[in-house]
Formats: sequence, structure tokens, C-alpha cells
Amino acid sequence: MVLNYIWIAFFLIAFVVALVKLLFFGDVNVFPEIMGSTFDMAKLGFEISLGLTGVMTLWLGLMKVGENGGVVRVMAKVVGPLFRKLFPEIPKDHPVTGSIMMNLAANMLGLDNAATPLGLKAMTQLQELNNQKDTATNSMIMFLVLNTSGLTIIPISIMVYRAQLGAADPSDIFIPILLATFFSTMAGIISVAVMQRINLLNKIVLAYLGGFTLLVSLVIWYFTIIPQQEISVISSVASNIILFSIIISFIALALIRRVNVYESFIDGAKEGFMIAIKIIPYLVAILVAIGVFRASGAMDFIIDGIGWTVAQLGINNDFVPALPTAFMKPLSGAGARGMMVDAMNTFGADSFVGRLAATFQGSTDTTFYILAVYFGSVSIRKTRYAVTCGLIADFAGIMAAIFIAYLFF
Repeated sequence: MVLNYIWIAFFLIAFVVALVKLLFFGDVNVFPEIMGSTFDMAKLGFEISLGLTGVMTLWLGLMKVGENGGVVRVMAKVVGPLFRKLFPEIPKDHPVTGSIMMNLAANMLGLDNAATPLGLKAMTQLQELNNQKDTATNSMIMFLVLNTSGLTIIPISIMVYRAQLGAADPSDIFIPILLATFFSTMAGIISVAVMQRINLLNKIVLAYLGGFTLLVSLVIWYFTIIPQQEISVISSVASNIILFSIIISFIALALIRRVNVYESFIDGAKEGFMIAIKIIPYLVAILVAIGVFRASGAMDFIIDGIGWTVAQLGINNDFVPALPTAFMKPLSGAGARGMMVDAMNTFGADSFVGRLAATFQGSTDTTFYILAVYFGSVSIRKTRYAVTCGLIADFAGIMAAIFIAYLFF
């Protein structure tokens, strides 16, 4: 229901803004640009879904090998105590626990192509536990918000973009992103816990979250003591070694347990293909609405208004030119990436705006994209408070990114 209102709002706001630009500013191109964006974004939605097909086929095939080989069950036992507190609806030792953990691990390593199919697999398993097939369960909402909060330990792709655009030190945004995304994730967990009345002061939850906080602190400390030029190389190599090690462990344990690896892979791969096809209409719908909103100029009006308001309050408004990346990130990952690149091109990769835009890009994930794809893959229409909690996490990440950027840059 919330998505329905948001989707309609995008079109109505875009129409009003475009009409104002035509009648009062004589912009005769605004409506042709809006219509052009509908075709472009519909094409993009299909191309993204088509591009996901191969990746999803691969990773869901590997996940099936892991399930049959027992790796997923081992992982589920490791995080079981915490997940039983955050996901009380999920039965003990259910395979979805391992799928959720693998998805979150891929997100932490900045491996978007691996995270999406693993997330869709987890959502499919959660739907099997759902008694109301058109309504999001508490577990689905917690899982989705953990994804939208975008916890990232190694932001490889952002560092690559900065290197390509001439940054003197592409990895100087590593620690700011790590801190911003940590605050975003904590805000997401707390907001969902409040809605679901989950006790986060439980000693088990505190032990896991405290341990994770310590791990993040150690990672931050490590990267502050090594030479700056080595950060990007170490991050890239480490993340890929970890990922390939996971694949090998899946295959090795399956062989030890005499599982037919090839047949298991094929069974899982078939699921990946079907899910990729199923998400096309949901993805096209949300991307077209975003495209119309952008093409109308509504985003520009919002940014200009914020800049003027901040200036009137006497607050430093150096951060305002980077806000398009922050506002676009919950709507479209590709759109936010484009905004980030544009900010670095316009102001410089090593400028305050360029670095802040990169921090915004890594601080959260694409709330509406994830909601459309993950819920769309299992035909969830009633999202309940998922959007609200996701946006709370996004807001926390944005505010943390601004504060941290001023602190670091």
C-alpha cells in the first residue's frame, strides 16, 4: 500500500513541476524529456533484470550446493542465537538463516552482484514460512531493512570510480563510509526492533552487536595504520579471496558428504532464472516512476530549496551540492551512481562535494529498488512499515555521512 502511494506521488509531483516549468518558464522540452525517460527507464528495468539472470543462476546454483552440502546449516548455527532474537518467527536451523547471512556477508564486502541473488533466495525461503502470501512478515521486514541500510565494509566499486576520475587517494573515503553505513545499519535494526518489540538489551544481542562493533573498530584501526596507497589493493584482494573461499568450501563439503554437486547446482540455477524473469514488471514500475521524477526537474527544485533554507539558517551549506546522490540512493542505485560521478566530475574527485557524494553512495543501499525487487520476487503487495524503517536507516546514514565528511574532509 505504501509503495502504491509513493508511486502515484512521483507521477503527480512530476506532472505539477513540469506544468509549472512549461507555463511559467516556457520550458517546451520538459514533457518530451519526461516521456523519453519513461521509455529509457522501462528499457533499463528490463536490461537490469536480464543482466541479473546469469548472476542469479550462478549464485542460486552455488547456494543449492551449499544447502545440500551442509555449509549453510553450519553458518546458521554460528549466527543462530542472534538471528533467533532478530528473527523470532524463523524456525531453529532453518536454511533461510544461512541464506540471510550469506546475503549480508556479500553486502558487507561490496559484492552487489552476489548479494542480490542470495537475497532473493532468502526472500523466497521466507515466503515459504509466510501464512499471508501478499503481506510482508516481521522477518521479511527485518531482512529487507538490514539490506537497505547497506552495511558495507569494503566499498570496492566506489574506490574504483574515484580512481577513474583522478582522485589522488581513491581510498580516502573508506573509513567515512564504514562509519556512516554502521550508523545506518544500527538505526535500521533499532527502528524495526521498536516496531516489532524486540528486546535489544538482551545479553545475546548485546554480545553479538558489541562483538561486531569491536570488529568494525579493529578494521578501522588496521586501515589507519597501513599506508594509504595499500588500502584499495588490500580491500580488493581480501574481498575476492573471501568470496572464492566461500565457493570452494561449498563444493568441498558437498564432495565430502557425497552430494552430486553438478545436479545440485542445476536445481538451484533453475530457480535463479525464474526469479529473474518474475521481477521484471516490479522493477520497470519503480524505475519509470523514478525517471519521471528526475526528468521533470522535481529533484532540482528540492535541492535548490534545501540550499536556500540552510543558507537562511546561517548553516554552512557546502554539503548541499552533494545531496542529489543522497536523495537518489534510496530510489535508484544506478541513478545515485550517476549523481556521484556527476558531482566528482563537476567539483573534482578530491573536493569536499566529491568525497561527500562518494560517502553518501556507500552509506546506505537503494531502499525502493530492494523493496521492489525483493518483495516483487515473492509477490508481496502489503509492505507494512518496511518503507518507513528503511527510510529511517537511510536518513541516519545521510546525517552520519554529512557529519563524518565535515570531520574528515
